[in-house]
Amino acid sequence: MKKEIFQVTTVFIGTIVGAGLASGQEITQFFSTYGLMGFTGLLICCLIYIVTCTSIVDISQKYSLSSYTELINKVGGGYFGKLTELFTSFFLISGAAIILAGSGALVNQYFGVSKWLGIFIMAIVALIVLLNDTKGFIFVNSFIVPALVLTIVLIFTIYIIFFRHSISLDSLIQAREYKTYNFHGMWFLSTLLYAGFNILSFTGVLVPLSKEIKSKRHFIYGIFLGAIILTIISLMINLLLTSNIPNIFKYEIPLLYIANHFKGPLEVLLLIIIWCEMFSTEISDVYSVGKTMEKKYNIPYKKCICIILAIAIPISQLGFKRLITILYPLFGFVSVLFIIKIFIFKKNEVN
Repeated sequence: MKKEIFQVTTVFIGTIVGAGLASGQEITQFFSTYGLMGFTGLLICCLIYIVTCTSIVDISQKYSLSSYTELINKVGGGYFGKLTELFTSFFLISGAAIILAGSGALVNQYFGVSKWLGIFIMAIVALIVLLNDTKGFIFVNSFIVPALVLTIVLIFTIYIIFFRHSISLDSLIQAREYKTYNFHGMWFLSTLLYAGFNILSFTGVLVPLSKEIKSKRHFIYGIFLGAIILTIISLMINLLLTSNIPNIFKYEIPLLYIANHFKGPLEVLLLIIIWCEMFSTEISDVYSVGKTMEKKYNIPYKKCICIILAIAIPISQLGFKRLITILYPLFGFVSVLFIIKIFIFKKNEVN
């Protein structure tokens, strides 16, 4: 595989996986509680990722854009552009806060120590890596993402071998009964919102990265491969979680409940991988906003990342599960409007 394709693939997966998906909390809220339709939703997400992200790469390279604010203003402009830009910056900072909260929840749930310890460990390590600019987060994803894929596949395989009795068509169908609001078509709306905020999150890295990687073909191959691998991982996680409803609702980190079935080294390995994937998205979110602040306000990049982390730490105190439940659907709605704007812009270009 070409080096550039591998880099785009790993950055794509690493940015989107983040705290919510790696922990299982996102998949639980947006897909698992819809039973069989949740699997359909994940497949639709894959298609949305590929079509939208390739369009963003095309626009970014064609107009030499270097930050998500430039893309938003190019595609949207006016009041919508300013509102979307504001929401995107707030979303990425909130995303960084969510991951800090996730690190705190992970340490607290597994070790029983203060959440502050997990928060500060994540913040300090992120700061160290981010001081190395673009090379730092590309290097980190190149190691973390393959490890994540192998670990999820391993856990899924072992679970299927030893606990396949817990997986049945009835359990997948009955999963819908645990959703407090589940009107007809809700699963599709949930899919759009989930795909939307993930694309908005990745856009922050995608646009500046389009200046680093010049080959459009390699970029698109990387996005396609990343979307396929990410979808396979998500389907595996969703099957594991759906088969363990309603027990997973008791945990902020549902995937750790699955790991409890194994105990020993495999449980510790999953714990490490979840934390590393949280870390991967943490540095991506902070990097995105940092690059935008540097470009727009002429503030040194290193000072920007310190400011962003200083803002994210207090927000993280709202709690991991609560932040995902409240903020992700809201940002997903704004993101869907932004995606529509991208397709309208592309259509007008053709005409």
